Amino acid sequence: MAFYYLEIIVLSFIQGFSEFIPVSSSAHLIVATNLANFKVGSLELDIGLHLGSLLAIIFYFRKDLVNIFNNKDLAYLIFIGSIPLITFGYFLYFTGLINHLRNIEIIAWTTLIFSFLLYYSDQFKVKKKIQKDLKIKNIIIIGLFQVLALVPGVSRSGITITGGRILNFSRLDSSKISFYLSIPALAGASCLGLRDVWNEGIELNNFILLSVFFSFIFSYFTIKLFLLYVKNFSLNYFVYYRIFLALILFTIIYS
Repeated sequence: MAFYYLEIIVLSFIQGFSEFIPVSSSAHLIVATNLANFKVGSLELDIGLHLGSLLAIIFYFRKDLVNIFNNKDLAYLIFIGSIPLITFGYFLYFTGLINHLRNIEIIAWTTLIFSFLLYYSDQFKVKKKIQKDLKIKNIIIIGLFQVLALVPGVSRSGITITGGRILNFSRLDSSKISFYLSIPALAGASCLGLRDVWNEGIELNNFILLSVFFSFIFSYFTIKLFLLYVKNFSLNYFVYYRIFLALILFTIIYS
């Protein structure tokens, strides 16, 4: 039993730390669960982990969200930008195709390939700001980029920041756009999880509650630190980490 609680803490840390930085939380969770042979029920844990991250992002940006709800144009843009992910995610989830993408070989290749794209995007000059330049065309493009994150290893945060940088938004503004778009994405993932819980008759238990709590804590501090980081530094360290991780996974797969 004690080992299960340790698993929850470890996976909550992985979720909270990697959900909002450009390294792919789903990839890290899949790799960690497979390599460490964790036993905690994946459905229960997925619900708690995503819900914890969702609550963290809502709590951190609570003042911004009030402004968004008062700013109908920005709320509309976030809704429009989320439609591609919701549409494709719904299709992949209910057809079961999403399960065929959850393997370490795909994760290794996407981790490597999209690290180069992240590096390339970070070379673009800053010419735009959220307040005056985030329009329907830009948010749709970033929303289409976000669809790629349905493939583990791409990273939802990474690909939306990549899209924002290619469109000449700063690292900080690209990160904020990514965070705003994460709210519908995490809400959708949480709703699908709760739907499965309802269908399978799983009761609320300590595992779910603890995963929500620890995921919230780790997510909140990651958001805070990452926003401080992107104000002052490039995204290169995340690129290096992704390449390093990909090489480790290639060694495991092909050796």
